Amino acid sequence: MKNKDNKILILDCGSQYTQLIARRVRELGVFSEILYWNSPLDKIIESSPSGIIISGGPRSVLDSDAPSVPMHVLDSNIPILGICYGMQLIAHQLGGKVGHGKSAEYGRAKVSISSAGSLFERIKDEKTLEVWMSHWDQVTELPQSFSATGWSENGSIASFESSDGKISALQFHPEVVQTTKGIDILSTFIFDICGCTADWTLGSKWVEREIDKIKVKTGTGRVICGLSGGVDSTVSAVLTSKAVGDKLYCIFVDHGLLRKNEADQVMETYRSLNLNVRRVNAEERFLSALAGVTDPEKKRKIIGELFIRVFEEEARRLGGSDWLLQGTIYPDVVESGHGGGNLIKSHHNVGGLPDDMKMQLLEPLRDLFKDEVRKVGKALGIEPHFLERHPFPGPGLAVRCLGELKKERLDALREADAIFIEEIRNFGLYNSIWQAFCALLPVRSVGVVGDVRSYGETAVLRAVSSLDAMTAEWVHLPYELLEVVSRRICNEVPDISRVVLDITGKPPATIEWE
Repeated sequence: MKNKDNKILILDCGSQYTQLIARRVRELGVFSEILYWNSPLDKIIESSPSGIIISGGPRSVLDSDAPSVPMHVLDSNIPILGICYGMQLIAHQLGGKVGHGKSAEYGRAKVSISSAGSLFERIKDEKTLEVWMSHWDQVTELPQSFSATGWSENGSIASFESSDGKISALQFHPEVVQTTKGIDILSTFIFDICGCTADWTLGSKWVEREIDKIKVKTGTGRVICGLSGGVDSTVSAVLTSKAVGDKLYCIFVDHGLLRKNEADQVMETYRSLNLNVRRVNAEERFLSALAGVTDPEKKRKIIGELFIRVFEEEARRLGGSDWLLQGTIYPDVVESGHGGGNLIKSHHNVGGLPDDMKMQLLEPLRDLFKDEVRKVGKALGIEPHFLERHPFPGPGLAVRCLGELKKERLDALREADAIFIEEIRNFGLYNSIWQAFCALLPVRSVGVVGDVRSYGETAVLRAVSSLDAMTAEWVHLPYELLEVVSRRICNEVPDISRVVLDITGKPPATIEWE
């Protein structure tokens, strides 16, 4: 290969954590690039990285059509780190053996490590690590000239490396926050083994490069942007406006699925950002299309397609448009099953786009996580109070109102959600929570209000902490807060008679209910 660039190449075997690996590398100040496992060899060679990470994935290396990497890559002198499936793949392709384990390892686990392992040089005083596992297959026999450097509690191999230290592998995921010392392990690989230097940052330089890319990509074409009121679409619009100027036309679709008073509030924000925005009132149209629909995937696809239809109509009213700008970010992509991963849930801006759409897609934030989007927004001069808003799904309350969507149910959910967020702010907790919201369940229970029997639905309180939306832990809200919220919702929202708390992490749950 040609002279190495100061970057890490990640070969994606379909893991939902692939982009998280890339993000961790960038956080350490080193540029990262992702290529799919089946990318042509010449493209991998042209990348000329200082090191290569082979990601995890949902498949088994024992499958006949399982992802693999060119042997030329494994035989090169470039340092390689295999993670989860990547570890099994390295063992399998280099002559070791992989078998189906007697039991799976999912979630938190403990691993004993050897101080002789090159990857553990920075943590050589540690004897055991708490790590995050997600696998069933396991390496049962190492390739020749390889040695084990870590073991799970059940005695299976948790890490190994080659005799020259150029190839290392981990059965666990160092990139997730649940793995203690994970960043130290990645730092050892990136800086000590690969010899990289920390010279890359996400800020004004990235913004300048992306503006140039948008200019080249769109040329003289018109761009229409579907603004949702959230951080992602807004940052995309402000970024693109700096590239194309008055060729950007923004459409804000009030689909009746927003939070209380949100439509008016976001329009005020857009005016302050000097964006050219047209508000389209489409509540009746969306609710009519969603009438009787209870399946969450169908909801998302209906919303996605109707969004595009509204955009196309507005584009025609404006005289036509060549590009559709969307605030798609990476968690939207991986959860929709694109790039080799398994489908978890379709996002309206990924899985719901019609095949006959006339416009080309422009997605400048597609490779970024939420916190990175906020950094871009800060570099663009967007006010912190807007950037610090909790994430809100593109399909809006449609994925928080389980069951059939009716205006009266959505109104009840809006009121409950507003009470919850208001009290979180009153307790000074809003900025310390990644995301908080109410969901409404089509589950009725008997209650008593003012000595009168009630029979209302159930509201669910959901609050999570996260860094990247790929994993999340539930927030231990104060009992006093929960008591106030529950009492207010039941007293002020007649259609709700019971309030419950969601204490499920991600995984196994997703952050949203649908």
